[in-house]
Amino acid sequence: MFALVDCNSFFASCEQVFRPDLADSPVVVLSNNDGCVVARSAEAKALGIKMAGPWHEVPRELAAKVTVFSSNYTLYGDFSRRVLATLSRFAQDIENYSIDESFLEFLPGPDWAALGADIRRTVRRHTGIPVSVGFGPTKVLSKIANKVAKRRKEAGGVFVLRDDAEAEAVLATMTTDDVWGIGSRLAARLETVGVKTALDLKRLNEEAARRLLTVVGQRIVLELRGVSCLAIEDVAPAKQNICTAKSF
Repeated sequence: MFALVDCNSFFASCEQVFRPDLADSPVVVLSNNDGCVVARSAEAKALGIKMAGPWHEVPRELAAKVTVFSSNYTLYGDFSRRVLATLSRFAQDIENYSIDESFLEFLPGPDWAALGADIRRTVRRHTGIPVSVGFGPTKVLSKIANKVAKRRKEAGGVFVLRDDAEAEAVLATMTTDDVWGIGSRLAARLETVGVKTALDLKRLNEEAARRLLTVVGQRIVLELRGVSCLAIEDVAPAKQNICTAKSF
């Protein structure tokens, strides 16, 4: 079983740890040059503040309701290391996938929901950072489970995909771009052949998946079927990006 532990509104949560008076208040973190929104607390999301939007376009009366911080990546990196150190108490095989996400791999046996609740409590107690935990038999399915853990309040921040029937019920409610590794461009390509939901993608013929999405897409389809193709990596994959900034 794999677990994906994802820090909720990570940058904003880090700032709230040092400002406990802002624990239930709308908080926004801006990019390096204070140009765009890069993190929002749940309360800021509820106000309708958009992710990646230029801050100067936010209406003045709305901006007045929000506490705004400039990015502090030294702080966020330190918190990331603390969260990872706490997670290492629960599993030996861990992949620190990004600054706020980690995959954990477990042998069968535990009560997954209870384990997830314990992870959430311990990380919150040790670091002050709230996390969501999703469990699944593959890394892709654990990502799906984590989305459900965040979206469904009744889940309490933990969701477990225990079997294929439960996975299919969840996948039927999600679009293809909800699947890890399928962006908007690939989702549009899939829609041209009638693949609209994550469940449609799971049921896609392997040959067609390879033709449309290359071997990477074929592995995603297999992972959605519960066949583990992506192992835990000791070092997070190198990510090379071209950044297009929206501010001068």
